[in-house]
Amino acid sequence: MSELFVRFHPDVVLDACGLPCPMPLLKTKQALAGLAAGQLLEVRATDAGSWRDIASFTDQGNHEMEAREQHEGTYFFWIRKAGEAH
Repeated sequence: MSELFVRFHPDVVLDACGLPCPMPLLKTKQALAGLAAGQLLEVRATDAGSWRDIASFTDQGNHEMEAREQHEGTYFFWIRKAGEAH
């Protein structure tokens, strides 16, 4: 198992595998909207465009990309929801 998989303990896991572009990004936005500030979202996607799209989304917004990696055609993202944690 990857070191990142051991290190991260997400609050929510979003499985967007098999969804075509732009659905992984849209589902990521929806999932983040349902989280409290400071919570960690893990996204799993198989669409190659998600690597660029989700990174651009976090770069342009306030959410923090904790890490991302690719394993055997699946892309994994760990995104911390922006805002003040309570």
